[in-house]
Order: sequence, then C-alpha cells, then structure tokens
Amino acid sequence: MKVAVAGGTGLLGRLVVAELERRGDVPVVLARSRGVDLTTGIGLVRALRGVTTVVDVSNVTTTSRRRAVAFFTAATQQLLAAADRAGVRHVVTLSIVGADTIDFGYYLGKRRQEELLAAGPAPWTLLRATQFHEFAGQLVDRSPGPVVVVPRMRSRPVAAREVAAHLVELAHGAPRGVVEPIAGPEELDMADLVRRRLRATGRRRLVLSLRLPGPAGRAFADGGLVPAPPFVTGSETAEEHLARLAAAAGQPGGAGTRST
Repeated sequence: MKVAVAGGTGLLGRLVVAELERRGDVPVVLARSRGVDLTTGIGLVRALRGVTTVVDVSNVTTTSRRRAVAFFTAATQQLLAAADRAGVRHVVTLSIVGADTIDFGYYLGKRRQEELLAAGPAPWTLLRATQFHEFAGQLVDRSPGPVVVVPRMRSRPVAAREVAAHLVELAHGAPRGVVEPIAGPEELDMADLVRRRLRATGRRRLVLSLRLPGPAGRAFADGGLVPAPPFVTGSETAEEHLARLAAAAGQPGGAGTRST
C-alpha cells in the first residue's frame, strides 16, 4: 500500500515511515525538504498520485493560538483538497487528548484541524494521543538557562513508537471517525518526569512547576489531559523509557523515581 505521511520528517513522522516500511508499505514523505509545502499546497497533488491513504502527523511548535490555528487551518485545507483531487480513500489524523475541550493556544489549532477533517471530503479516522515520553525532554530544551519551567499537569505519557504503530494499524483499516484515544500505562506528574529525565541524562537544572492561569491551567492540573476510559493503553512505562536514555548517556540508575 502506498501511504503518504504528512510531517514525515518529524519525531513521530519518522517512526510512522519506519513502521510502514517494516510492514512492506511504500511511504511517501510530505515535507518541505521533499519539495512539498503543506501550508501552500506546493507539490501536494503530485506527491499524492497513486496514494491510497494519508497519515497526517504534521505539527508546528508554538503555544500561540494565532500561529497554531493559522498553521493547522492552512495545512489541513490544502492536504484535504489535494487528497480529494488525487482520489485518496482514507485520511488518518493524529490529534491530542484535550484538544476538543481545553481552550489553550496550541489545542485550539488542533481543534480546528479536527473540525476541518470531519467536514472534509475524504473518509477519515481521528486518533487523539497523550503526551509522548519525549515531551519532558522538549520542555527542557525549550527552557534556556538554569531553570526549567514546567506547567503543572497530569498526563499518561505514551511511547511515540507505539503511537506510530497504532496509526499505521488504523491506516490499514477502514475509516472509523473518532476512535478511542491512546495513552500510556501510568498517570504521572510532568514536573516529576522532567526531573527524572534530567537525572537520566546527567543534567543539573532547577525545575519550577507553575500552574498556568485560567481554565486551561486548571484543566491541565486537574487531569484534563488524561483520557476517560475506554482508551488504548501503551506498554512502555516512563521508567523503561528513561532507563534507555540513562544507558545511552552512561548514567547508572538515571531512571530512578525519587524527585528532588
């Protein structure tokens, strides 16, 4: 099966491409580095020729409502229009748990993407996922200086590779609309995860947990990012993920659970 992957050069996109190849599919990467611009549509129709299914894991790094809504509106409209012209039979899109209920900048962009998908011309499947295990590391990388500021939030972090495998499984099935979300096996505090990740990689930083203002901050802190059952449960724990990081960084015992 020939499957296009929107955002195929990102963290999750590369894992989706690898899983497609493992299953014997032919992946087509939709990314600017491959001559395809999702927001303008340049190269899209050509790239989608002969494609049966599209997996959309495109992303933008921002917390700005304006930027998130602008990106996901343009990218989704262009992708769906090109998919319709190319005769694509199934669009599988990844969203995030809480996007449909929490009025936070990035989430509002994902909500717009969900709305456009549901109203679009192509048969579709929508999967919402919780934060990846890698999210803690992204928070560290986005905080320059000696202090890492972490929003107060509860989550069920999930392995990105397990999300990728589930997306490919959905791509091989019939369009199903909104499906059960996917989440990790344990509910954890994000600030604690950041501290544990720092230890696992041998880095020393002060972690400051702050509650975001308004209803969005309350939802983050009170479990709004944790899906209600039923949901698909990944198997990799944070401990297992951090153990691999610690081994790669040469830090014995770096995945320990104690917070400082």
